[in-house]
Amino acid sequence: MMRQYELVERVQKYKPDANEALLNKAYVYAMQKHGQQKRASGDPYISHPLEVAAILTDMRLDESTIAVALLHDTIEDTTATRAEIDELFGEDIGRLVEGLTKIKKLDLVTKKAKQAENLRKLLLAISDDVRVLLVKLADRLHNMRTLDHMSLEKRARISEETMEIYAPLAGRMGMQDMREELEELSFRHINPEAHDTVTKRLEELSRRNEGLVKKIETELRDLLVANGLANAMVKGRQKKPYSVFRKMQSKSLSFEQLSDVYGFRLLVDDVPSCYRALGIVHTRWRVVPGRFKDYISTPKQNDYRSLHTTIVGPSSQRIELQIRTKRMHEIAEFGIAAHTLYKDGTNNNGDGELLSRESNAYSWLRHTIEALAEGDSPEEFLEHTKLELFQDQVFCFTPKGKLIALPRGATPIDFAYAVHTNIGDTTVGAKINGRIMPLVTRLTNGDEVEIIRSGVQVPPAAWEEIVVTGKARAAIRRATRLAIRKQYAGLGHRILERTFERAGKVFSREALKPALHRLGQKDVEDAIAAVGRGEMSSLDVLRAVYPDHQDERVTVKPAGDEGWFNVRSVAGMIFKIPGKNKTDLAASVEGGDAPPIRGLAADVEVHFAPTGAVPGDRIVGIMEKPRGITIYPIQSPVLQRFDDQPERWIDVRWDLDEANKSRFAARILINALNEPGTLAKVAQTVADIDVNIRVLNTVRVAADFTEMALDVEVWDLRQLNQLLVQLKELDCIATVKRLYE
Repeated sequence: MMRQYELVERVQKYKPDANEALLNKAYVYAMQKHGQQKRASGDPYISHPLEVAAILTDMRLDESTIAVALLHDTIEDTTATRAEIDELFGEDIGRLVEGLTKIKKLDLVTKKAKQAENLRKLLLAISDDVRVLLVKLADRLHNMRTLDHMSLEKRARISEETMEIYAPLAGRMGMQDMREELEELSFRHINPEAHDTVTKRLEELSRRNEGLVKKIETELRDLLVANGLANAMVKGRQKKPYSVFRKMQSKSLSFEQLSDVYGFRLLVDDVPSCYRALGIVHTRWRVVPGRFKDYISTPKQNDYRSLHTTIVGPSSQRIELQIRTKRMHEIAEFGIAAHTLYKDGTNNNGDGELLSRESNAYSWLRHTIEALAEGDSPEEFLEHTKLELFQDQVFCFTPKGKLIALPRGATPIDFAYAVHTNIGDTTVGAKINGRIMPLVTRLTNGDEVEIIRSGVQVPPAAWEEIVVTGKARAAIRRATRLAIRKQYAGLGHRILERTFERAGKVFSREALKPALHRLGQKDVEDAIAAVGRGEMSSLDVLRAVYPDHQDERVTVKPAGDEGWFNVRSVAGMIFKIPGKNKTDLAASVEGGDAPPIRGLAADVEVHFAPTGAVPGDRIVGIMEKPRGITIYPIQSPVLQRFDDQPERWIDVRWDLDEANKSRFAARILINALNEPGTLAKVAQTVADIDVNIRVLNTVRVAADFTEMALDVEVWDLRQLNQLLVQLKELDCIATVKRLYE
């Protein structure tokens, strides 16, 4: 375990004037608070914050951040309080420690909603101060290094979360070395067999090519020095197992087919020297076509800058080269930690360019935070953020030359939403490099994109399947919801106007506002749209606005067909139902026997299909003039007749409560043995579960079998399914099924 004085010495190496007293006080406080606590490995708990602090000293962070690392578990795991830390170390350190504590409370979870909320808290805390991210990543790195002491299940769970969120987040912040180590450690636990196999193959390759890396380093350095780049440095290395495995998976290659297992970094003094070194190398060795990328003129969104090329180098070995300045290399290793984020003003980076207080990586993070307000749910936010964390980049330009970075595979729609949400919502077309192109076109590096807009455009819901950015998806979903709500609100407004008019009242939005709390709605538009969707009765709204209003009596009139009556409910709907006499029927209707179905317009007669429909069935209404609407179960083959007549389909649903006292008709077909007592067994089974037989027809279909068609009356689909199951268990029944035609 690291000693107190060793930690102080590490900080003073890169910051001689560091506040030694602050570091000592933080160490002593953390040591006292953690006391005799032990880690799963059996080591004293204080060893963990010490190692986290040591990781941060490698990034050359200030003493305040190192102190936060020493204290980051005190509020969560000890008796320490925020007030106590504020008093001893100041509010700035107290705020950071509390921010890390809030994140930790939901850490190491696999349920998507909780994992999403964890990520949400992390990003919100980071947006306030990026040091939270640096401490959190260092904390995760040390936990991964000591993961062997956990159970197998916990190792897999933590490794999966690290691979999905923390490793790519480190990459997005430009911290490539940390990303690689997090990926390697996660890979070892997620897929141990693949890790061991790739590691062994790399070790064998290294033994066969012993001395090759050193030889290529020497030859490259000698070439650069001979051509005037005296200070050039060359560093070679074999690729890591996870990097190799990922390439084998993505390219569908075997290990033997990999041709660029070795990579080399050429470090020079300034930007002009980068391009000079590129020319020297390309002049000496053959270039692999299509493998050159210039991330100096067009940096990655995480501030990564370098020239990439692949050559067939010494010993005819294909090797990857990264050419960059020493300052670029520092940023590539430590990412956002290499920026002077906590000093006033700007600092020169050593290669002729000023670094701003806020890096591009941190700017991306802030844009991601903005998406929090646009996501539909924590799960969707998690999905969108993961999507953008893993995607490579393409760089496109507006007609005015503004650079827009997008995930690979992005479309002009993604581009439009990246510029501004309102531009995305009103997009109708796009010009790419001056030519009108489909909106599904995948953008490539260097494309100039001009968006064509219309003030009356509403983004189609189908766009959600086209775009790849989380911001675009969230905005499309939001706009689609608003458009649908507007349509339902229009329908709901008309329904409410008619209901209020029948009650002798006048509907207005102002009159509805005081009643919103009784209806459980946030605003007037939500309430009106709920009526339009059939989620809330217009009568409920009427009663909420006018609590003293007395409902009309249900009216019953002969329908003209013998044994049938038209029933007008208090909502104004007309139902055609059977009945013996008007008095009994009216009493029955007032008791709640009118068809309990939502989604029907007023003044429409309602019938059920001959084979019936029961609560629990998914149902649909078919307009059949002049009969009105017939309700069918969605499984009914009769519906095929109306496939080419979508205008006749009505979206309806059951509207039942626990006090439902109505039975509903359904038809079943039984194939039974033709023997004495069969009918009695069937009738007894039906009666035992409180089902009523309304009609029974029997047909002898063979010498030994009789077919029975029963029209039964049940409370709901559950009871009907129970009847079918019990009938099947009778030894005299061959088959039983429900009829839909």
